[in-house]
Amino acid sequence: MHRTRLESERLFHDEQAAQRAGALRPCDYVFSDDAYLQHESWIAPALDLLGEVRGKRILDLGCGHGMASVVLARRGAQVIGCDLSAGYVQEASQRAKANHASVQHVVCDAERLPFADEAFDGIWGNAILHHLDLELAAAELRRVLAPGGQAVFCEPWAGNRLLNWARRELPYPGKHRTADESPLTFADLCRLKRSFPRLRVRGYQILAMLGRLCRSSWLLAGLRWCDDWLLMKWPGWQRYCRYVVLHFAKFSPPS
Repeated sequence: MHRTRLESERLFHDEQAAQRAGALRPCDYVFSDDAYLQHESWIAPALDLLGEVRGKRILDLGCGHGMASVVLARRGAQVIGCDLSAGYVQEASQRAKANHASVQHVVCDAERLPFADEAFDGIWGNAILHHLDLELAAAELRRVLAPGGQAVFCEPWAGNRLLNWARRELPYPGKHRTADESPLTFADLCRLKRSFPRLRVRGYQILAMLGRLCRSSWLLAGLRWCDDWLLMKWPGWQRYCRYVVLHFAKFSPPS
């Protein structure tokens, strides 16, 4: 039986969440902020782009395991975490409860959000946009984001041909993908710019992507230092990075 893209995505992530649920112990739900913020080099600087979130309404789009929602709630935000997968929403709810964080969770489709216009002051997403129809998703993001609101997304990038080959052909830890997802391209950025003309993009990890194969902390720190130097000296090399951080705001048109 042929499944739609939405059905395939939901099934894949529900199955993944069920596997995780079978392996998680109660103590595994409790974590420190740094456990999330430092697990990839782009997470902490990307989350900081949301600015001061205390008292603000923040949407964690595609919340998955819910760690970002908890970190944002600890910073004083009023957080709603949403995901297509009911299994992941259940895990996220358990994680919020275990960490005494106040987070509301919703099962929903990111291309048809069940929220009012201008409902959020900020939107966060990690590895979610590349699963979506960007024209539909961008229109929904613009609709639910309040004027002046900030949106930040961390997404895999398709600009490095060697990396794309490795993604397709090589086994490595954490290699789990749905049939319909693909890293973002320059064409995808153009789609987003139709709704958010002031989109800003920054690349992360050229050499440090080797950290997926070697988990030596001192080696990874050295590779990250080299990346910072390379990208500062030659910003154009960001096109070869593993991930990009997208930052955009909603501005009202001039009267």
